[in-house]
Order: sequence, then C-alpha cells, then structure tokens
Amino acid sequence: MQRRFRGPPTAFIVVAVAVFQIVGTVFASARQPDHRPLDALAVALLLLGPAALSLRRRAPLVMLPVTAAAVGAYLAMAYAWGPIFLSLALAIVFSAAAGKRWQTWGVAGACAAVLVAVSLQQGDEASLVRAFAATSWLAILVLLGEGVRLRTERVAERRRQHEAREQAARDEYRLTLARDIHDVVAHSLSLINVRSSVALHLGEKDPEQFRPALQAIKAASKESLAEIRQLLGVLRDDAPLSPSPLTIGRVQELLDHARRAGIDVRLDLDLPAQAQLPGPVQEAAYRIVQESLTNVVRHSGARKAAVVLALEPAGAAGAGNAGGLLSVTIDDDGAGATGVPEGNGVTGMRERAAGLGGTLEVTALHPGWRVRSVLPVPAGPWETAARP
Repeated sequence: MQRRFRGPPTAFIVVAVAVFQIVGTVFASARQPDHRPLDALAVALLLLGPAALSLRRRAPLVMLPVTAAAVGAYLAMAYAWGPIFLSLALAIVFSAAAGKRWQTWGVAGACAAVLVAVSLQQGDEASLVRAFAATSWLAILVLLGEGVRLRTERVAERRRQHEAREQAARDEYRLTLARDIHDVVAHSLSLINVRSSVALHLGEKDPEQFRPALQAIKAASKESLAEIRQLLGVLRDDAPLSPSPLTIGRVQELLDHARRAGIDVRLDLDLPAQAQLPGPVQEAAYRIVQESLTNVVRHSGARKAAVVLALEPAGAAGAGNAGGLLSVTIDDDGAGATGVPEGNGVTGMRERAAGLGGTLEVTALHPGWRVRSVLPVPAGPWETAARP
C-alpha cells in the first residue's frame, strides 16, 4: 500500500529551524551592540522553540505554549532580535493544522496583545505600524494552518470514500463468486444424486441402465469440476471473474441435464438477436434458469417443466424508458414449496435480479411452482433486430 506524503520529517524540521535560528541570531547580534550579548541562556532559549516543534504530532497542546514561552522569555531578557520568531510561526501553523483551534487563536491573540501593549508604551507611530503588521501576520499564520487542516481532512475523507468503494467492490465480488459456486455445485450435485439414485434403483432389474447413468454422472461431474476450477482460479488471480461467458444460448445445456435427470423440460424462446443482449443480463437469466431447474430436480418431485424467455421491446407495456424487459419464467408441475422458508438459491436469484434493477417472484400454481424474473435491458443493438 502506497504511503501518503505527510510533509518533511519532524527531525529535519527541528534541526533546520534550530540551525537557522542560532546562525541567524549570531549574525544579527553583531549589528545590535545595544542589546544584551548572547550567552548560554540565550542559546538554550533559541533551541527550546525548535525542540518543542518535535511535539507537533505527539503533543500539539504542549508545543505551542512552550514555543511561545521560549520566544517571550528571549525577548523579555533584551537579547538581540533575530529569526527566533520562525519557531513560533511554525508552531502556530502546526497547532492550527492539528485542529487545536481555540488554543491557537488564544496564543496568537495573546501575542498580538503584547505587541500592541509594547507599541503603545513606546508611543511612536512606527512601533504601532510594526505591531499592526505583526498582528496581521499572526492571523495569516493561523488561517494558513486552518487551510492545511481543511485540506488534510478533505484528502482523508476522499481516501475513506475510496477505501469504502473498494471494500464494497470486494464484498460484491466475493458475493458474486459465492453465488456462482453455489449454483454450479447445487446444480451438478443434484443431477449426480438423481442419476445415481436411478442407477441404484434400476441396477437389479435392468443392469443395462448402469452404463448410461454412469455416463451422465461422469459428464455432469466433469462439467461442474471444470467450471468450479475456473471460479476458484479467481481466488488465485489466475482467471477473471467470468472465465467463460454464460449466455442464454447455453440454457439448452441446462435443459439437457434436467432431461437426463428424468424431467420433461420444454423451452420457449422469444428473443430476437438474443446474442446481442448485454452480458450481465444473459448471465443473470442463465443462473436463474439453472437454480430454478436445480430446485425442480431436487425438491419438487415434478415430471414436467417449462422454461420461457421473452423480450418486450421499448414502448411495450411496462417497458418504460429502460429499452426493454426480459422475462424469465420457469414452471413445473411438482409439489411446490409452500410454507418452506427460502434457501440460499432463491436468495441468490433475488440478488442477481435486484443487482440489475429487476425483480423475482416465486408463486404457487396448484399444482406446481413458478419462478418469474423480469430484468431490464438497456437500449442497444437488439432493438433494431427486434423490429420487423
């Protein structure tokens, strides 16, 4: 993970300010013979301000008062003027940037009050001008720190939003992968279970049924293992999330599997140029048919089923401005699932439909069961193919 830039290291700031204040004050004092000469105490006060800057992240509440006290003591003892104000200026900026607003304005106000009081005591117009200029600079420094704080907060907020979007994308990615694995495993194992049960039942009466049953089990397991390998390859970054596109054209394979499990399935397609439908819509329709037929084979005890896929072009009733509506309907004549709580399969179908802005309904037919999903289809090339 790339680290964000947080400015120069604190140690570099402390050393640079200390060297600048010491060297600058030594040169300045040579031209101010009327001031108190520099001694060990003056050097200590010149170093105390930069040393306090080292607390800018650990203890910003301590940094500014210590720096202001060092500068005030230095000036009160009538030492030579110099760049000692650099540490105070940086302390004000760092304190405001750290969000210590009341403390920063309080110290800056106190410094301004002292400057005005000293200028009034001196009584000349030049000192008043200098006091006004210094007060203005104090306000500018505080506002500069506030600007740094606001910019830092905006950057942090953008980073949090970016991380939240990435986390949401990862969660959706894992959820999609989990739904795909569930659909593949549930569908293939259901067919294998049905065919193996048939083989065991007919094994003693008609041994010739063993071979086609085992062939069906082999084909189903081979297909499911290949698809699961592709899905699990995503976890190793060996393959994209959808290694092989799942299109409506492959729905016929699902019907063949169901027929081998003993279900008489009929397919009714009313899809002009269905290959041009958006990939996510085709994949969702495929998975809904897959899960519905899996439930028919496993739970319903049905003998017959019907799969109907129809596309209503733009301008049809209910199509609105979406371009079109793809309806996916799966009916069976089994016992249904009235009173049975929805499992992960139905939940996954609802999530797939909702992810595209569509709906999914499960209703009883008496006898039988119906799964119907309506998926919005954006306007696209299919509209031209749909016109007579």
